Amino acid sequence: MKLSRIAAAVTTAALAPAVLIASPAFAAGTETATSTVPTSPTVPDQAAPDQADKDRAEQDRKAILAIIADPMASEYMKEAALKAIAGGPAGMRQFIETDQHRIRLDDYRVLVTRLLNAAGPGLKEGINKLFQSDKTTLEQLRHFYEVTQYELRDDDNKVDISRLIGTGGPVVKEAGKEALKGTPADRVTFLQTGRYLAQASDDRVELARIDEGWDGPILSEAISTLLNTSPTPAELRHFLEVTQYKLRDEDNRVAIAQTIHGGGPELVKAGRAALAGTAADRAEFLKTGQHEARAKDKKSQQEKDKSKEEQGHGNAGNGTGSSTNPGSGTGSGTSSGGNTVAPQGGSGSPLAATGAGDSALIAGAAGTALVAGAGLLLAARMRRAASAR
Repeated sequence: MKLSRIAAAVTTAALAPAVLIASPAFAAGTETATSTVPTSPTVPDQAAPDQADKDRAEQDRKAILAIIADPMASEYMKEAALKAIAGGPAGMRQFIETDQHRIRLDDYRVLVTRLLNAAGPGLKEGINKLFQSDKTTLEQLRHFYEVTQYELRDDDNKVDISRLIGTGGPVVKEAGKEALKGTPADRVTFLQTGRYLAQASDDRVELARIDEGWDGPILSEAISTLLNTSPTPAELRHFLEVTQYKLRDEDNRVAIAQTIHGGGPELVKAGRAALAGTAADRAEFLKTGQHEARAKDKKSQQEKDKSKEEQGHGNAGNGTGSSTNPGSGTGSGTSSGGNTVAPQGGSGSPLAATGAGDSALIAGAAGTALVAGAGLLLAARMRRAASAR
């Protein structure tokens, strides 16, 4: 009895330290097991997905704001972007993935189309070729707008400069050739400003040449006034292209008025018609019309002089007495007018009745008859006196 109790006590004393040592480990194991298998979700585990969505939405919003800030962004792009931001994360994601690319394609189409307004032949042809395909991509449109258009513009500029060289004065020709040898920027500068400065130098020379070869006072005075001031290239060009022709016409009017003063009828008639006509009519009159009118007046005067001369020769022939009248019988003379008088007496011979020669014959005959009558009257008186004695 005592031995069994002693054995139990010894056994309990031996196991007690092991139990005490194992108890913390068991407790720790139980706690670990409990933490790895939670009975319900915790608040931090629910907040993690929401935070990721918020971060992505914020990134989309910043990306859309950057698109709006781009100088190339159109009003349509800005309007759609703001609407997407107001639409929340889903709207912003839709705009970034799809809508912005569609809008950019439309915007570049509009930008390229607007280039037609001031395009040269080469650029127009390039734009038309670009739009011939319905499958033109955004990259193709962007490259055309940012690169190709400038290459085509430079080709058109070269053509324009070559044309100016062919029609311009010496200074324009020299400056144009230098621009063709230079860069695209040099050619743009020449067409924008250089050509006008070079043209102004040529225009001054041309105005001096016109002044030297023109006789009219109005145009010459205007040229002198212009060159003595500081005219702009545009003023010089306007004078050559417009003003000089108005002043030329004013000088032509004065010249025509002086030309027809005291002139013949044809010259006066043609001059008045020119004054009533156009500037071209007046220039043509002074160039050729006045000479044609003078020739007509001269010819008309020559015909008049010839007629008077022939009439004088005819009258002189009638004064000598003997010529044949182509009428019936013979008469005492002929007449340039062909006028005849009725036959005198019964002889049937008509008498010519024209000219100073006929008057002289009649006066001579009348004088002879008068002398003869006076003699007969004197003889009769002498006979009466003798018989009275």
